[in-house]
Amino acid sequence: MTSKPVHGPDNPHPLSVLKTELVWEGKYDCYGNRREVDIAGSALPMQKIETIDEPRSRKEAQGQLFNPKDAHADNFRNRLIWGDNKLVMASLLKEFRGKIDLIYIDPPFDVGADFTMDIPIGDGKETVEKDQSTLEMVAYQDMWGKGTDSYLHMMYERLALMRELLAETGSIYVHCDWRKSSQLRIILNEIFPNHDFAEIIWVCGLMGSGKFYPKSHETILCYKSKNSLFTPPPIRIFPKNHKCLAKR
Repeated sequence: MTSKPVHGPDNPHPLSVLKTELVWEGKYDCYGNRREVDIAGSALPMQKIETIDEPRSRKEAQGQLFNPKDAHADNFRNRLIWGDNKLVMASLLKEFRGKIDLIYIDPPFDVGADFTMDIPIGDGKETVEKDQSTLEMVAYQDMWGKGTDSYLHMMYERLALMRELLAETGSIYVHCDWRKSSQLRIILNEIFPNHDFAEIIWVCGLMGSGKFYPKSHETILCYKSKNSLFTPPPIRIFPKNHKCLAKR
């Protein structure tokens, strides 16, 4: 019979040396190793469907379809990409790693609701219900198979990819509410440990049953590098009788 290890100063118990961190199912594998985001397995080729606002170099072939003053001087154009954002970001790393100056995301809030909708036809008496693809289920259903663990793992993988895309002078803004703001902030602190942090409170109205304090705001968590190009505007404090407040 093997004897149980005796813990003490010369043999500290594993729990006594753990650092403070947020742990969820899936963060570590069965051997206790941190799971890395599978970037190579997630990168996919993209198919161009449509191009608008052609660059200046192609303007002549387009006649007067595009205003030459508004055309880009180089070959870069903004992109609207349809797909799973994890796969999209992994695919963009080859071209944009460390080059993105600003990232703003409005992720699911983990409300446990399905935001799909029926489309009315004609006079509205009939509706069309379309079977969802796997991608549409992720995009429109804020429900997670393993609850908070699934949600946090989904967010961590995507935020880790955003860190790789973000420039050294960049900043990231994450829109959330009271349900997951505390956990998301811990994850962001882990991913962006050397960035300056700010919390923007977005007052969006009064909600509540009258039995407790109303949930009247949402939150934007902001992380910017020490060398960020962005400088926030000065804070303006208005008197109570200011016309923008009197309209409420």
